[in-house]
Amino acid sequence: MGQQRWIGFIALRYLSRSKKRRKSSASASSMFTVIGIATGVFALIIVIGIMNGFQMGFIESILEISSFHLRIEKPIEESRGPELSNPHIRSAITFTDFQALIRGTRRNQQVALVRGLPADAAGRDPAMLQALHLQAGSFAVDKTDSIILGAELARILGVRIGDPVSLASISGDLFGETRPELDTFVVTGLFRSNYYEFDSSWAFINMDRALALQDGKGTVQLGVKLHDRWLDQQVQKELAKTNPDWSNRITTWREYNRSFFGALRTEKLTMFLLVGLIFVVVALNMYQSQRKSVLERREEIGLLRAMGASVPSIKTIFAINGFVVGFSGATLGMLPALWFANNIKMFFIMLEGLVNGFIGTANVIVAFISSNAIQFDQKITFFSPQVFYLKDIPCRLVPSEVLIIYLFGILSATLASLWAAGPVSKLYPAEVLRYDQ
Repeated sequence: MGQQRWIGFIALRYLSRSKKRRKSSASASSMFTVIGIATGVFALIIVIGIMNGFQMGFIESILEISSFHLRIEKPIEESRGPELSNPHIRSAITFTDFQALIRGTRRNQQVALVRGLPADAAGRDPAMLQALHLQAGSFAVDKTDSIILGAELARILGVRIGDPVSLASISGDLFGETRPELDTFVVTGLFRSNYYEFDSSWAFINMDRALALQDGKGTVQLGVKLHDRWLDQQVQKELAKTNPDWSNRITTWREYNRSFFGALRTEKLTMFLLVGLIFVVVALNMYQSQRKSVLERREEIGLLRAMGASVPSIKTIFAINGFVVGFSGATLGMLPALWFANNIKMFFIMLEGLVNGFIGTANVIVAFISSNAIQFDQKITFFSPQVFYLKDIPCRLVPSEVLIIYLFGILSATLASLWAAGPVSKLYPAEVLRYDQ
């Protein structure tokens, strides 16, 4: 206990002396290290939060609208049931998909994926209706001539609520006889999910009409959603055990979207590593600062060694200095990052105002110097709706990721200081005191 007290006392003594010596290069390096760690923690939390917002939004749209948590292939004659009884299942709905060519009133054509749903689809799966964000009309597929289009698809076709559209599908085997089907539908609803692929190439119609258009050659699937999507493999085993015929026909969301989700995971990891390089630069700066501090205190270290201090104890003194610097920088970076993450829109408004103010100042200076100089009159807008397909900037923070970033900022400075204190083991008291005389 006494050894811990004197180690802490000397570590705090070194820190207080560094604060008093403002002109010291070591003190300046420590200040820059704190600023660097704060900047790294702030940038990494904001970047990962925005990336999580986009990725989780895409994943939720895909799972709620397209792929479900479990998909079970079923024969057409079993399209009505049976009902599933499992406490982990939130909803289950049958559907069928096929490609079709849709033509609007202005003779515009677009290839789309048409999904047939039962008449009570909205009641069976309200989460899907919520994810679609119905923009106009109603999601009513109880009528056989009703069709619900994505807002971008309706814009391409040039149709509105109440306008007729023609749908042409080709059913039959690839090497057999094919029969084109041309049917007319009335647009009864428009949705905007904020996922461009769905909004520009998806349509929903009645299940019976969809099966009729496929001339009995289509496939029927049962889409199952769970209260917790991470229990998909457990529920898959339970359903396969209850219904042995389904053992080879159940696909989980991990398998169905493996390539897309794998790409998102790789993108996030790459971004994390690239932004995390800030900590590498900060750690190198901390290493150089603490190494110089060790050399400046050779005499003091020699006296401590002569008084019986061990090498690990002296290393702990410098590790405490690095911990304090890392803790200060990580805390100063995390607190504003958490605030900005919850007010991300205000953050980008401030950033846009700063950039546009700088551009305006530059234009005034250029106009004062030369009247013929070219000026930049267009204002900068980050994530403009004219360029990006989004209304606002999502940001979601995962507590475990924030904690990892925070600890990484602390450990980078602590380990760098511990590494810099390595030469302490090479210092012998007799040599230091002899050169000091």
